[in-house]
Parts: sequence; structure tokens; C-alpha cells
Amino acid sequence: MSSLLVEATRFLADGPSPGTGGGVPQPKSGAPTELQTKVNTVLGIVAWAGTAAGVLGVLVTGAMMAVSVKRGESSEHTSRLGMVLGGCVLVSTAGPLVAFVFN
Repeated sequence: MSSLLVEATRFLADGPSPGTGGGVPQPKSGAPTELQTKVNTVLGIVAWAGTAAGVLGVLVTGAMMAVSVKRGESSEHTSRLGMVLGGCVLVSTAGPLVAFVFN
């Protein structure tokens, strides 16, 4: 069975005679330039919105902590702040993580 699989792989890669390619399509890498610019624009806007949401989340959490201390209430604002900061880290490292995985 394994020799049959090896022979089939060799046939598809080389074709019936070596160097013919066997008719296996070889797609071109890279997207069209127009699509790349549009996708980069959209991703830039989304990254900006994520950063703005992170800053807003930190500000709101800080304000809630200040009001909570003023009232003398104990609340779980530290865990909220941790979640907000975790989201900020995720937004800021999303691009490099995807580039690392797919390159």
C-alpha cells in the first residue's frame, strides 16, 4: 500500500514523464494589489478601533474604581482591568501573531 502511495505521489508531482508537472495546478502566491490595499485599509481601521476601545476600557474601569473607593464598596474592578489589559495585548499582538503563523 505504501509503495502505491509513493508511486501516486511521484506521478502527480512529476507527471508521466519527469519534468512535465503532472497537470497539478500551481497557484500564484500573493493577492492582487487592489485587494491588498483595501484589506490593509480595513485592517488599519479595525486596529485603530481596537486600540481606542482598549483605552476607553481602561479609562472606564479606572473611573469605576475611583467611584467604588469613594463609596467604600468592594468590587471586582481588578479582574475587569485585567480583562481589558488582556484584550489590549491581544489587539496589539494580533498582526505579528498572524504573520508568524502564516509566514
